Amino acid sequence: MEKTTKRKTLQGTVVSNKMDKTVVVQVERRYMHPKFKKVVKSTRKYSAHDENNECKPGDVISIRETRPLSKTKRWRMLEVLEKAVEEGGGS
Repeated sequence: MEKTTKRKTLQGTVVSNKMDKTVVVQVERRYMHPKFKKVVKSTRKYSAHDENNECKPGDVISIRETRPLSKTKRWRMLEVLEKAVEEGGGS
């Protein structure tokens, strides 16, 4: 029998990649405020495992929940959905 686990998958923007094999991902969530009926944005940062150090700040990536990898890492990078635009390095 195959074991199927339902693990959460989120999309977010890479904020930092200064650590080795770790990226900090900022995930934005929009929801309706229960009392005021306005759309509210809230953000949360997650530390995710990036095995090949391929993410750069500004990349949009998807992350999946996994077993604890360190004190703060509970997420693993799945794929890079959108690369960050390179700023012109010029004169």
